Amino acid sequence: MADLLTHLLAPYILLTVTSWRVDWLDQRWVVVGMGGAAIPDTVKVGLVVNEETVEALLGVPFTYRPLSTLGGVLLLSGIIAVAFERQHWRRVFGLVTFGGLTSLLLDGMRVYADGRASAWLYPFTNWRPPTPSLYVSSDPTVLVVALLVAGTVALLDRRIRARR
Repeated sequence: MADLLTHLLAPYILLTVTSWRVDWLDQRWVVVGMGGAAIPDTVKVGLVVNEETVEALLGVPFTYRPLSTLGGVLLLSGIIAVAFERQHWRRVFGLVTFGGLTSLLLDGMRVYADGRASAWLYPFTNWRPPTPSLYVSSDPTVLVVALLVAGTVALLDRRIRARR
């Protein structure tokens, strides 16, 4: 199942392997990128605070759905980036956006009944790309594979860092 843990592990794997060649990309920056993977899952806040409540508080129509799109990832990445020191804004924005994109791509590979992924490219387009239908969201195999690969990468990373 491509749940939050799987979404966090994907950028961990990719950024950790990249850090073996990129000097500035240490473990603290890998964690920043992993945080971005949680952005599309912020729509699940709606389970705790429903949209009608937020709508009543704001006085305008409201929905969480755009948060799990490219536009939502870019917007929240920008907000997160300005919470860091100014000299790190670009780096943070890039890493958080990367994490969010990995999450969107994982979700885009799920099985959808009509064979099309959600409109995750919104607001740039409402087009729903075809999905390769690689897994159903309740399939634990995705999580098991992610855990095994992440564990392997963590062990390799420990050995590589010990040699330095």
